[in-house]
Amino acid sequence: MRRTTLRVALACAAALAAMASPALAAGNGGTPTSSGGGTSSQFSPGQFGGGLAPDSPDSVTTPAPAPIIPAPQSAHLAVLSHGTARAPSGAPLAVRLAIRAANHIRHRPYVWGGGHGSFRAHGYDCSGAVSYVLHSARLLSFPEVSGALARWGARGSGKWITVYANRGHAFMVIAGLRFDTSGQGQSGPRWRPERRWLRGFHRRHPLGL
Repeated sequence: MRRTTLRVALACAAALAAMASPALAAGNGGTPTSSGGGTSSQFSPGQFGGGLAPDSPDSVTTPAPAPIIPAPQSAHLAVLSHGTARAPSGAPLAVRLAIRAANHIRHRPYVWGGGHGSFRAHGYDCSGAVSYVLHSARLLSFPEVSGALARWGARGSGKWITVYANRGHAFMVIAGLRFDTSGQGQSGPRWRPERRWLRGFHRRHPLGL
């Protein structure tokens, strides 16, 4: 009787171990590990577009990303080559000045508060960089913080220039190219070709542009 009971107990233990082994082999959240020892992942690190930088309030929990370009005409698209933007032919003077200004500071580091004491700075934060470009394009008289840029200009997307801003972050799209201090690669003002979250941002544009 005791031998029979022992055999039943051992059989039950073996069955439980067999049932548990797939779960133990699962890596993150029940995802099975690969034979090479790595875990399979549903998402890639760069899938969410703009990376998190010191001035970025974005969260990867936001719903699916949307393109930053609101389908402008091809004649209104700038060309990005080796990190430098070239204005499309026929672009208004303000657009050409804005692109030239963005190119001028595109290697500057991210510095919190940079560009607010003076338009000329060693480094820039998000709203400081946007303010510098708008000032160079003769569209802004003095530096603004991101919350103020959310109320600047006219509401909605512009044909040439659109400023995206909220209380925590600001960036801009000029002739279809995003100029932002946060994104893939180094932080600081750069032309960013990848997509970025738009939810939670106010869209503003200069009148006529």
